[in-house]
Amino acid sequence: MDNSGSHQDMTAPPVEGVAGGGTAYGWGDASSNDPNTLRGVIDPTKVPSSELVHVWYMPSTANVGPQDMPRPLEPISLLAARNERESVQIAIRPKVSWGESGIAGVVQVQCTDLCSSSGDRLVVGQSLALRRVVPVLGVPDALVPLDLPVSHINLHAGETTVIWVSLDVPSSQPPGQYEGELIITSMKANAESTAQRLGKAEKHQLYRELRNCLDTVEPISGKPVDEVVERVKSATTSLRRVLLSPSFSDFFSDNGPADMMDEDAISNLSIRLKLHMTVWDFVLPTTPSLPAVIGISDTVIEDRFGVEHGSDEWYEALDQHFKWLLQYRISPYFCRWGDSMRVLTYSSPWPADNPKSDEYFSDPRLAAYAVPYNPVVPCGDTATDYLQKEVEILRTKNHWGKAYFYLWDEPLNLEQYNSIRTQASEIHAYAPDARVLTTYYCGPGDAPLASNNFEAFLKVPEFLRPHTQIYCTSEWVVGNREDLVKDIIAEIQPENGEEWWTYVCMGPSDPHPNWHLGMRGTQHRAVMWRVWKEGGTGFLYWGANCYEKATVPSGEIRFRRGLPPGDGVLFYPGEVFSSSRQPVASVRLERLLSGLQDFEYFKLYASRFGRDESVALLEKTGMYLGPERYTHEHRPIDVMRGEVYRTCQS
Repeated sequence: MDNSGSHQDMTAPPVEGVAGGGTAYGWGDASSNDPNTLRGVIDPTKVPSSELVHVWYMPSTANVGPQDMPRPLEPISLLAARNERESVQIAIRPKVSWGESGIAGVVQVQCTDLCSSSGDRLVVGQSLALRRVVPVLGVPDALVPLDLPVSHINLHAGETTVIWVSLDVPSSQPPGQYEGELIITSMKANAESTAQRLGKAEKHQLYRELRNCLDTVEPISGKPVDEVVERVKSATTSLRRVLLSPSFSDFFSDNGPADMMDEDAISNLSIRLKLHMTVWDFVLPTTPSLPAVIGISDTVIEDRFGVEHGSDEWYEALDQHFKWLLQYRISPYFCRWGDSMRVLTYSSPWPADNPKSDEYFSDPRLAAYAVPYNPVVPCGDTATDYLQKEVEILRTKNHWGKAYFYLWDEPLNLEQYNSIRTQASEIHAYAPDARVLTTYYCGPGDAPLASNNFEAFLKVPEFLRPHTQIYCTSEWVVGNREDLVKDIIAEIQPENGEEWWTYVCMGPSDPHPNWHLGMRGTQHRAVMWRVWKEGGTGFLYWGANCYEKATVPSGEIRFRRGLPPGDGVLFYPGEVFSSSRQPVASVRLERLLSGLQDFEYFKLYASRFGRDESVALLEKTGMYLGPERYTHEHRPIDVMRGEVYRTCQS
């Protein structure tokens, strides 16, 4: 599927098992039987679009697959704080076929800015984005960007197409009521790649894009060459986006000009979805309250994108991934796996004295960063000299409080536990205030710390003290026994700077909250609800791009064998779906973001009424009571958010 043109096809992407997967979602050919179905040749320029397609909206927690059937269209009303992203899904399903070449038809999707009565705007392309939901293993998951402000989408008979609409509210956005529209219009099939007559909204968009290009390249006098190059690259990208937009498709289409619909006719025949957004005056903190540290495999990047470790292209690829993930309130770290689950983790590929590291670590969106125990790229120093130099530099920085060392993943025996103790001792010799993080789900198997497995697990802090400051335990150990959380916390000494973090990976499995493919939307979002209720102060996830090895960017995505589908993969390479080099987010990654934003709502409520009341709100709304008792519907989430909005307005 090429995303560089003006239409979007719904063919299956090169993802392993996309035709099946053993779930309720799949590629089907069943048609929707409507007793009022139109007969004969249909001209969509003369028929209301509502007679040709079903359109309805669903919340962001719904898994809407190709076989989902139509629902009544209700008004779309969203609530968001400033510096928050809120999303909704628009589903489109053809009632009849009017197209050619095996497609049911083509629809044009157009969006407008959202405006308030005072003239403030949430601007298309800046605050408002559209992405098409593409199934992976038959489950709706990949979010492929659509052209803005106008895009064309091919519909297939008997299949529901889903568009993910995201609204990002800037921190400086004035509070108030905002309204805009999504306009869906059935088109002639031979018009799918032609330019539409420019209306005021399109002219405004083009003007803004061209104005931005000019603003980017004008102030270059006296600037460093590197900055000039970056500005020219940015302007070139913007200009290419303008030239490849639907407005100019007549000039690059192989089909030549097509019959155009009159603008008034489009307006009269279209389905117009009102989009209402309430922006309130609470601002989500720029620095996340919960450090959510998530790994990116640098070896996966090296293999798939063909970049050599330590090369300029390698630094560029890592930089792109790091900056892209920051928008999800995530604190990324890169990782290289060694023998016996030894792991080299680092948030910056550059050494501590490089200005790029300072830029990374000072970014207010970053809540925590990993410091490597060994050199990431060979530098001539011994490992000991390197470690001492890095620590001595970082300890002088204001951001040192964000630093942690992650040395070993899930140690299993006495040798591995002792390796952690040895490495941590060396770190603490240079920096007594350094934080060492250890993930674990059991004590050393060959040196039992207690008479049973859980008691041995509880004794790990005592065994590792003072060599670990962040005790990061698997939610799998807790299972559905929330009473065990109190036992775990009782072993932690926060008065001595110790913290309790949690993680998920292969486990826990359904019905517990996790990010596996095919789980419910609320199950994905509830991962962070669980963290709040249990009282964790941080969260770790082992990998966001840990799919099977490939040697070309557009290579087939294969989940690692032996792992639940989706485990270790939260985004996909953009090249798999289009010509874009930008990573493609999963639906699960968006729900992770929503959960982290929910965490800020809980924190605000707790700051006004106390932590116990915030937990009571979770239970009172029916949103989350425990790892097996949480809402399967979206409404309790809206009730919770509305209650916080009502009671915490400043």
